[in-house]
Amino acid sequence: MNGGNFEKTYTQNVFPDFEKANGVKVVVVPGTSSDILAKATAAKGNPQMNLMFLDDGVMVRAIGAGLCEKIKDTPALADLTPGARLKNDMAVGIDLGMTGLAYNKKMFEEKGWAPPTSWMDLADPKYKEAVVFQSAAASSFGLHAFLMFNRIQGGDEKNVEPGFSKFKDTIGPNVLEYIPSSAKISEMVQTGEAAIFPLTPTAVAAHQEKNIPVEYAQPSTTVAPFVCDVRLAPWPDALVATRTRRSRRQARSGAAGDVWRPGGFPGQTSIPALQSGFVVSFLG
Repeated sequence: MNGGNFEKTYTQNVFPDFEKANGVKVVVVPGTSSDILAKATAAKGNPQMNLMFLDDGVMVRAIGAGLCEKIKDTPALADLTPGARLKNDMAVGIDLGMTGLAYNKKMFEEKGWAPPTSWMDLADPKYKEAVVFQSAAASSFGLHAFLMFNRIQGGDEKNVEPGFSKFKDTIGPNVLEYIPSSAKISEMVQTGEAAIFPLTPTAVAAHQEKNIPVEYAQPSTTVAPFVCDVRLAPWPDALVATRTRRSRRQARSGAAGDVWRPGGFPGQTSIPALQSGFVVSFLG
């Protein structure tokens, strides 16, 4: 799973109750989705991880590579809203977040720029060689930003040609660097290289806690990221036992209060993924 605040929140607010209720010990392997996928691929014949938290695009690659197994049909799985269950129940959802635009507050104030309001702001000539874009192949943030641009150009998830054909002449000239993950953004903001980039409110808050001058701007059209964990190896039956409604609410409250704004699912007051052993958020 991703490290930082995400790992901290789960290790402090979610996993302890889960461990106590099921008599197990959760050992977290921190890393970006691409890092975790690489480790899982290298150990495909002898899995060293039981679950993976992965961003949406990376998770689809993991399923396609045969790294994931179908989730067993349990009361906890049935408790999920249908939209949170990925095709063939290869992963399930736990929260709704969003990917939007973040910007270098110090740079914007110095130049008198207004905060961005649209994905098309990435194509504004004033940001020439000041846009940092995560690789769409390795980062869901970059993928989400491209897909939203593609929609604006008339495409959809089944037709990305409009985005590809227009990107190089619109956003492309403004891109200073395509980075494999968001880890380098804090450095590029502090050196004054990065002006604007795709990011989540959670990631922006993490930067702000470190006194990095980053602000979040919600574009008029947004996208919800899909974070998942996928089962790789057999788990004890205890890990798929249904937990009480009370413990589910406590887990959800603890995680939501520290990592993200809870979007929730219609009618849901729990995190069924925790008691079934599969934690995911889904692309909406």
